Amino acid sequence: MVLNVLLSFAQFEREIIGERIRDKIAAQRRKGKWAGGMPVLGYDVDRSNCSPKLVINADEANQVRRIFDLYLQRESLLSVVDELEHRGWCNKTWKTKKNLPRGGKPFDKSTVYSLLTNPIYIGKIKHKENLFDGEHEAIIPPEMFRQVQEILQRNGRTGGVVVRNRYGALLKGLLFCHACQRAMVHTFTGRGKRFYRYYTCTRAIKSGRKRCPTGSLPAAEIENAVVDQIRGMADDPHLRGEVLSQARKNVDSELADLQTTRRDLGRELARHHTEIQKLIVETPANGAATARIADLHERINKAEIRLSEVNDQIAAAEYERLGEDDVAAAFADFNNVWNALSPREKAKVLNILISRVEFNPNDSSITITFHSSGIKTLAQSQNDEAA
Repeated sequence: MVLNVLLSFAQFEREIIGERIRDKIAAQRRKGKWAGGMPVLGYDVDRSNCSPKLVINADEANQVRRIFDLYLQRESLLSVVDELEHRGWCNKTWKTKKNLPRGGKPFDKSTVYSLLTNPIYIGKIKHKENLFDGEHEAIIPPEMFRQVQEILQRNGRTGGVVVRNRYGALLKGLLFCHACQRAMVHTFTGRGKRFYRYYTCTRAIKSGRKRCPTGSLPAAEIENAVVDQIRGMADDPHLRGEVLSQARKNVDSELADLQTTRRDLGRELARHHTEIQKLIVETPANGAATARIADLHERINKAEIRLSEVNDQIAAAEYERLGEDDVAAAFADFNNVWNALSPREKAKVLNILISRVEFNPNDSSITITFHSSGIKTLAQSQNDEAA
């Protein structure tokens, strides 16, 4: 009987301890504090103060931004996974208290999905179904996060985008409906041995033709209209000026991202140097302190290398700023180059040159957004051939 009473009290004590731990975690998250767990890509855990806090890892934060951008562009988890594998990017790596390495595995669909749906990247802390403002800085703007969630939900219902291009659709992944701000997918219908190709707004496919003023567009006509606009740039100074202005805005946006990364790296370096100074002055010499100082020096070395890379990227982006001569050279002999390409090569050239095409049903106009780096590459190839 006494043994049973002792076991009952032990069980009760375990339940009380578990309840208090859960209450403690809930209270920390309501205050926006990090309550432990596996570290996430983009953040490090700063334990220099009494309460651990998430701080931005500049190099990893840049990767997180690129992953969100990739998904917005491709709208396919598998396509993003393939690109991350090509770039050699992996999940978060960290060391346990026993100095054992953890993480660093390649991305798969599950880990990319977890990253894209984690509200920690917009400065929030999640507890069950509730979100609280966190102490840490956000990496992703809330609007971008919302767009990604909408695409994930839509692809979860429809099965995602089709990544194959069997029928030579030149504007696949590039054409959007201006009225609905939805992608226009390539479709076709057959009559006998003849095929008729179309681009159809995804909103018209899901909700009916009455919900979208654009509906469907004949594929050949819209593709020829886009190519004719590109071809006409050689003889239209006003149009070349608009392309030049647009391309410069794109470069300015890329430079802003790189400068944000450089700023985050500067903060990270300052934080590491401050912690080293604090450990040297305030902490007595022991094995743990020595190991932490060595780890901080390694982090500083990596951050300095990354800072050098970012500075090189900023210099390259500055070099990619287009001039009027670059735009004129890129499209001067476009007609002859275009006629010599195969359908697959034509689609590849358009993807290099163009980032987005919008069709406005109100006035049947087409708006083309160009990649500045693609124009620069085409201009250089034209100059090399001329030489």
